[in-house]
Amino acid sequence: MTLIAGVDSSTQSCKVVIRDLGTGTLVHSGRAAHPDGTEVDPAAWWTALGAAIDDAGGLDDVAAISIGGQQHGMVVLDADGRVIRPALLWNDTRSAAAAAAIAEEVGAAAYAERAGSVPVASFTATKLRWLRDAEPENAARVAAVALPHDWLTWRLLGYGPADESPLGPRLDALVTDRSDASGTAYWSPRDDGYDLALFELAFGRAAREASGLLGEDADESPGGSPDPSPVILPRVLAPAASAGTTTEQRGTVSTRPGIVVGPGAGDNAGAALGLGAASGDVIVSVGTSGTVFAVTDSSAHDATGVVAGFADASGRFLPLVATLNAARVLARVADLLDVDLDELAELALRAPAGSDGVVLIPYFDGERTPNLPDARASLHGLSSATTRRENVARAAVEGMLSGLAAGLDAVRAVGVREQRLLLIGGAALNPAVQIIAAQVFDAPIVVPAPGEYVADGAAAQAAWALTGSRPQWPLDVAARPVPDFRPVIREQYARYAAEVAGGSTAR
Repeated sequence: MTLIAGVDSSTQSCKVVIRDLGTGTLVHSGRAAHPDGTEVDPAAWWTALGAAIDDAGGLDDVAAISIGGQQHGMVVLDADGRVIRPALLWNDTRSAAAAAAIAEEVGAAAYAERAGSVPVASFTATKLRWLRDAEPENAARVAAVALPHDWLTWRLLGYGPADESPLGPRLDALVTDRSDASGTAYWSPRDDGYDLALFELAFGRAAREASGLLGEDADESPGGSPDPSPVILPRVLAPAASAGTTTEQRGTVSTRPGIVVGPGAGDNAGAALGLGAASGDVIVSVGTSGTVFAVTDSSAHDATGVVAGFADASGRFLPLVATLNAARVLARVADLLDVDLDELAELALRAPAGSDGVVLIPYFDGERTPNLPDARASLHGLSSATTRRENVARAAVEGMLSGLAAGLDAVRAVGVREQRLLLIGGAALNPAVQIIAAQVFDAPIVVPAPGEYVADGAAAQAAWALTGSRPQWPLDVAARPVPDFRPVIREQYARYAAEVAGGSTAR
């Protein structure tokens, strides 16, 4: 039996799956927690990766591994390969003003055409502009910029600070993939390459793609002092490419030499690989964040900025809409009502569709789609007759799903045509979410069996890098909710959402 491993280094935790190459059967798995917050020292991810690998039984029998990770985060390295400051994560909104400035400087339509997306606070380019303006001393030390999965792949290959890694700080060994590069706002899905002028616009410094040359052939900057030479960006690998092989390491993450390392992927692209998503599949993910995305043959360019025109991990494209507030909405309202999530579901299903007119606009932590980073949640339609725990519980589920349904409308507007929706994420197995989703979405819904689909996609990518062929593993289905579309839910949500966004104030 040949074993391959996939990693999901997500916002909340690190998950490792070890699967049989031939059948896709899960053999071992492991997990370790990540710290909370919108900025994290990447060392915590490295520690969690080691713990999750140990929890999965180690890598001694594994032939290949690949890492999927949260998109957009900014990891800045000095010339010695040391992390300069904690990584800003996708959900850190302090760069909202920088995003608006960058978009205005280029023009939204032109930016979408060049980079596939209009930048918002999630994107790496905006975080670099923030760093330039808010922390100029740190910005001056930057020798390379990586994304979370890039940095972990680099460390897994044996690179890093000289006192922490066997191969040392060889920045030209940094690699990434199309899907994660497309979330930076300085890589072009249309042109399949970096738009270095957009990087320089954001950060005020020139950049170059890592050459992959090492040792005497590499153009590395010596020492850790500020250096005006171009910033190194990870080399973008093809979907089936190998990033290299592991070097023997002992310590936080233990590896034997010779394990093939795949290019890695952004989390949503990894999930698409893990699900085996094909044309006609739209994936609705209800995790920490909410996402609606599809694999397509052509790139998307939405000048409104609602749809991000990402690349996928298979050589195609991944138009995507993301919301900051998804499963956390249910957790917040469950806390408010002093119930657990199962009891919240029971309460919600006692209320009628539309929650007797009670509507929750669930922008607890600001929102990315629509782009309202300073917004807050609001509850509407309360009266003496409708202020019931059941209505508030159901309004939480309806509000969360209505935001995602607006995302489905947006990807339809750029040409996506769905045959079914694949509902995934931690909240997808909640019975109220399944039943109410069939009332909110006007398309057939399939709920895949519980799984770590980002890690599964990374495992499929590892198998692809090892053998040269993308594996075709079966998808297990947990539920097929009966279609029961209720337009009233979306109609009343849209009215109050427009009011919150500064639109119509009609009630």
